[in-house]
Amino acid sequence: MSDIIHLLPDHIANQIAAGEVIQRPASVVKELMENSIDAGARTVAVNIKDAGRTLVQVVDDGKGMTETDARMAFERHATSKISSVDDLFSLHTMGFRGEALASIAAVAQVELRTRTRGDETGTCLSVSASALDAVMPEACNEGSIFSVKNLFYNVPARRKFLKANETEFRHILTEFERVALVHPDISFTLRHNEMTVFELPVCGLRQRIVDIFGKGINQKLLSVDTDTSLINIRGFVGRADSVKKRAMQYFFVNGRYMRHPYFHKAVMQAYEQMIPAGEMPDYFIYFDVAPSTIDVNIHPTKTEIKFENEHPIWQIIYSAVRESLAKSNAVPPIDFDTAGMINIPVYNPSPENMADVKPPGLTLNKDYNPFRETDLHRPADDWKSLYEGFENDRKSMLLPDKKSPAGEESFPPLSAPASETPDSSSAGAGDEMFANVSNPCFQYKNRYIITPLKSGLVIIDQRRAHIRILFEKYIRNMTSRQAVSQKLLFPEMVEFTAVESSLLPLLTDEIKFLGFDLTPMGGNSYAIHGVPADVSRGNPAELVKEIVTAAVENEASEQEKRAGKMALSLAKATAIPAGKILTPDEMETLVASLFAIEANGMTPDGLAVLTILTDEELTKRF
Repeated sequence: MSDIIHLLPDHIANQIAAGEVIQRPASVVKELMENSIDAGARTVAVNIKDAGRTLVQVVDDGKGMTETDARMAFERHATSKISSVDDLFSLHTMGFRGEALASIAAVAQVELRTRTRGDETGTCLSVSASALDAVMPEACNEGSIFSVKNLFYNVPARRKFLKANETEFRHILTEFERVALVHPDISFTLRHNEMTVFELPVCGLRQRIVDIFGKGINQKLLSVDTDTSLINIRGFVGRADSVKKRAMQYFFVNGRYMRHPYFHKAVMQAYEQMIPAGEMPDYFIYFDVAPSTIDVNIHPTKTEIKFENEHPIWQIIYSAVRESLAKSNAVPPIDFDTAGMINIPVYNPSPENMADVKPPGLTLNKDYNPFRETDLHRPADDWKSLYEGFENDRKSMLLPDKKSPAGEESFPPLSAPASETPDSSSAGAGDEMFANVSNPCFQYKNRYIITPLKSGLVIIDQRRAHIRILFEKYIRNMTSRQAVSQKLLFPEMVEFTAVESSLLPLLTDEIKFLGFDLTPMGGNSYAIHGVPADVSRGNPAELVKEIVTAAVENEASEQEKRAGKMALSLAKATAIPAGKILTPDEMETLVASLFAIEANGMTPDGLAVLTILTDEELTKRF
């Protein structure tokens, strides 16, 4: 029997490695930027074309490479950053595995121009599919220019499964931000299709966060600064009153971005009982630890890191965040030391000095007894008028005006268009059981509506029902490309992140037909001139941010999916809350509008809207 085990050729081995290291254009950006930082660059420029499909170019002013080093750099497991096993436990560089350039060259056409400091000429080198095409001397600037063209050109299946350009560029922005956030001492530039997206000068850490995420975040950040024998922690956490559903949350250790669910729980527990359920705080937390106490060699992406002292570090993180919140009075300190307390005198008037405190003109009748018939001086007519007034108040409470009471928060009106009024010809799911829209409706715990059907009782979650109704309305507006917008008296300004701003051109139609009127003001700032006609509460800027963030976070590349995510986000933001008291008319309108919808049993995100208690079930219970 002949031997069947053999070594794979280098180009095949490199393509296999590339499957883990280079997953999309953003992976190329990350690896090349980290190489520039390891080369001592003070300026890094990233140029992108077609979301990285056509070109990813990284230009730096680092120490550059000689011709020999340039050749070796594309060999698998070739690196200048470690030379022994012990070096793995004292890493001070971003890269060390020697796989990135070999993996990139295996699935793309790569051109490198580089010159070391002090040399008169540099080197130009071309590699395609792991094969060296050409090496020649060339005049170029000090540093390196990596140009990665036609990514996955020789792996059609991988190229086919890349997402839309907007999605791929969003991933590039994410990787760019992670590197830029941890190196404020380096200037970074990002250009996409010849347009500048970021131009970040050298600055402090707080300013770098503001430059990336906008001026609005500055006043929401609290400093964290703790030094211990195990770990030094610095950075910022969000104020307890500035939490949101989608937050910016970053951990960095020794200048490297990482994910760590266990440490995330420490931060969240520090906010326990201070923020609403489902809300999240922003945080940018930087750890400095001894390299020998962590292991970054777990996965080729190097974002999963093991810590030797996880439990004590968890306690330090919790205490550091809690202390920052306490300094901002979000966690008021309790002092049980009563020494030196100020005694506030209590005035107890005696009968002798009562005359001194009586209001002028008041006489005191010591013989008055309210239960004695001779002292009942109220005429019978007064009691009758009082009762009549009570009855009038009671009727006004049971049948209030359609308008919201003064001071009460208003919500989108619970009214259905004439075309949505339920009838026998347009019955929604379950509508055939609905006797008629004038059936009595009862509100239970200001959250559920109970009303009779032909075959039992239906219990409806009022907030989820309103979400379903509004969602259908917004989807219909976007599909028919019609929306009613109400102009704002004074325009509101909204500032987006670079990620959100890059996606806005794709969302122009959806935003317009939801009812928002936006005008670009330069940079990432927009003016809001109009909002949907039935939106009468909430901050317009926050509403726009929420629907744009919903589209960004869910990677919705298809127009239909984007529209659904945005419509659901707006419906949730404007629907009535669970605890709102509804009038009988409002309840009947809500029920009628719900049963006019075909898919009325679930919210768009899969939560139950109603449940039916049939006559048979009621009979069994009795």
